[in-house]
Amino acid sequence: MRSDIVKKGATRCAHRSLFHANGYGEEDLKKPLIGICNSFNEIIPGHIHLREIAEAAKLGVAAAGGTPLEFPAIGVCDGIAMGHTGMKYSLASRELIADSIEAVTMASGFDALVLIPNCDKVVPGMLMAAARLNIPAVVVSGGPMLPGRFHGRDVSVSQAFEAAGKYAAGDMTDAEMHELEAKCCPGCGSCAGLFTANTMNSLTEVLGMGLPGNGTIPAAYTGARRLLAKRAGAVVMDLLKKDIKPRDILTREAFENAITVDMGIGGSSNTVLHLTAIAHEAGIDLPAPLFDEISRRTPYITKLSPSGKHHMVDLDEAGGIPAVMHELATKNLIYLDALTVTGTVGDRIKDAEVLDRNVIHSVDAPYRKEGGIAILKGNLAPDYAVVKASAVADDMLTYEGKAKCYNSEAEACDAIMAGDIHDGDVVVIRYEGPKGGPGMQEMLNPTAVITGRGLKVGLITDGRFSGASQGACVGHISPEAMEGGPIALIEDGDVIVIDIPNRRLELKVSDEELARRKANWHQPEPKIKTGYLSRYAKLTTSASTGAVLKA
Repeated sequence: MRSDIVKKGATRCAHRSLFHANGYGEEDLKKPLIGICNSFNEIIPGHIHLREIAEAAKLGVAAAGGTPLEFPAIGVCDGIAMGHTGMKYSLASRELIADSIEAVTMASGFDALVLIPNCDKVVPGMLMAAARLNIPAVVVSGGPMLPGRFHGRDVSVSQAFEAAGKYAAGDMTDAEMHELEAKCCPGCGSCAGLFTANTMNSLTEVLGMGLPGNGTIPAAYTGARRLLAKRAGAVVMDLLKKDIKPRDILTREAFENAITVDMGIGGSSNTVLHLTAIAHEAGIDLPAPLFDEISRRTPYITKLSPSGKHHMVDLDEAGGIPAVMHELATKNLIYLDALTVTGTVGDRIKDAEVLDRNVIHSVDAPYRKEGGIAILKGNLAPDYAVVKASAVADDMLTYEGKAKCYNSEAEACDAIMAGDIHDGDVVVIRYEGPKGGPGMQEMLNPTAVITGRGLKVGLITDGRFSGASQGACVGHISPEAMEGGPIALIEDGDVIVIDIPNRRLELKVSDEELARRKANWHQPEPKIKTGYLSRYAKLTTSASTGAVLKA
């Protein structure tokens, strides 16, 4: 066993004494040591209940003949971090999570891992660690939140963010705003729509690293979630016995399946960053054009919040991710031979069935013939940009407007709230990329306020967007402003063209003028000069390569 390095032989007498101190006897040390990484904390609603999930996973491991050993991982709540300095730490925490799991696993000699995340950066961080360490591993999440109810309709946290704009526009009273905030998040789980956390938990299923239901069974369905976790504990022991490792599962075909499902369900644009980073750890290159190539051939067959009225519980009741994959497979869009933690994809989805065609459309009658995410290129984004096309209204898919430039999210948000932005504008938020932010902040506050105020504008940024964002919002613009990318050279009044059908992002300024502006451009001082974010800014790569850290 891999764990023999910490428990066998005379030179490990002291090691065994430390295990004894924790209540592990000789009979426990004869078994494989299984690390149970639990991201429980009392800050994130998606994590508040993960102690129960971890206990169930440990029962599954123990019943299958292993010794479970729990250890923690950090987690940042993007909703609570949104709109202030804390959001700079969100994406950057992904690397801390992967690094810390690597450190504990290598120091402890674990034979295998059960990874228990639930939100935004924690899911990809744990998958990155699994790919990097390449020891048998299973991911089991805490599940999505149920939607709340407000004035007779389902709501989630995205409506609470939009409330600020409605309140500023006089369309919502103070009392209504407080009533909404008390009702939109009714309990534990990752926020109820197809935002980043639920997208990544769903794609964990597709990648083959989680069990069916991982992404969609609601957190409030405690019996079903505990059973899933117990099964995950048993499955990791089977993987250990068969010596099946993450890189056996995380193949190019698995990633193409994940991109396909992402496009089919209209997932968060953050998945472009995260799938690229996970693939990087598995030694696989996912170039940005691949996402667009797959999007072009994949029909968009679900319309979940924030793009539509349905939530994750509706998708679960309609058949979940297996039903989506089964539907997409009818057009030969899924690699059925790809391996999962429990056999092949084909075995997993062969009996899946779409139970509600209002939620999961047929591939022959999709919401749109192309997928939910588009990759744009042009003189504003030589190294690509990303837009969640499924969340853009039809009359905004092609848009031209005059730039209003802001060098931080806070500046832009203040301008929107003050009424300085009008229909026909393109809001430019720059110096918010991986290096410039640093940390590539999500822009949910400005997009939500724009939506709440009912403005018809475009928004472009070298930062990124929340899975809850909607509208003609183009992010991940590369190269970023801090590296002297074209977004740094835009001036107020410049005309910007967003053309999603033709995948173009253009600045109507001549090459000669751009060259003149570039010659006069000077890189600004870093916003943060000490601590982790300062180190992150020096080591991170472009958004177009997943914002991974340089080796």
